[in-house]
Amino acid sequence: MLPLGLSMLWESVEPEVALKERFGFGSLDEVSGWASAALDETWGVTVSACPRMVISDQNAILWVTGGQGDLVVKWSRARERFARLDASTRLLRALADQGVPVAAPLAAVDGLDRVVLDGPAGALSVTVLPELVGDWLDVTDEAAVRSAGAALARLHQVLGTIREDDAPPSDDAGLLGRIEQWLADDDPGLAPEGSRRLADLLPGAPELDDEPQLVHNDFRAANILTRDSTVVGVLDLDEVTVKHRVSDLAKASVYLGTRFTAWRPTSAEARRALRAGYESVRPLGRAEARWFEILVLWHGLHAIPGENDPAGWASAVCG
Repeated sequence: MLPLGLSMLWESVEPEVALKERFGFGSLDEVSGWASAALDETWGVTVSACPRMVISDQNAILWVTGGQGDLVVKWSRARERFARLDASTRLLRALADQGVPVAAPLAAVDGLDRVVLDGPAGALSVTVLPELVGDWLDVTDEAAVRSAGAALARLHQVLGTIREDDAPPSDDAGLLGRIEQWLADDDPGLAPEGSRRLADLLPGAPELDDEPQLVHNDFRAANILTRDSTVVGVLDLDEVTVKHRVSDLAKASVYLGTRFTAWRPTSAEARRALRAGYESVRPLGRAEARWFEILVLWHGLHAIPGENDPAGWASAVCG
């Protein structure tokens, strides 16, 4: 659970400074006053307390309690992302309607799921969600990790039925060429053995025969809630993009164990459990299985932070 009061999600800066500079509020009390008025006027929600707020880059999350129970208010000041945030909020609604364990937006009095409001320092794109209750995924709990894999597969199945006009174009086009170019021109050489293995796997890599589709793109412990080793909530669809499903699974395999400032590689055991859970719902095809190995290596190499690697990302690639 995140701490009570005002805090930063992952940045090493003073939260009070970030709150003032980014959003124009002088304190959490000022935020509470603004949010109480906004929720009353725009959502018809009475707020009794705002016990917790976190800031992440240009975004903020505020926990509120009131007449409609425990809610989460999310907003962003990044105007260039407002259209994409509108799309991701529509997507939440569509997924919830199909039984995916996500937080369905609370509609404003005018029926909108996301609203642009005036904040002290400019426009804010705001949505209100019910708080999902659970514990962040523990990647040492094999049953929970298997449940996460199955949840990702089911999420892919539902996302495959949704057509989002505002979705970004797929960046999986020419994937083989992109990886070859990265190895030739951009690989910093932090894990030479892993780079050699990746290069050896590329010749003869089969064409993926499935179409790129909407995928989560940030499926990891910080965005997965569990209870009794079962996934009860999938969070943060703001990074949804269009890729091959196996690419999303491979990325999740590499980053599954990461949480906010606890940025550690995923163990081989957890990776195997995630894939087993995924394939219990949606088995990988032959081409996907080959590409899974390639893409886990590629994402793993990208994850190495540099020569200073106390968490052991380079060792995880080569392990």
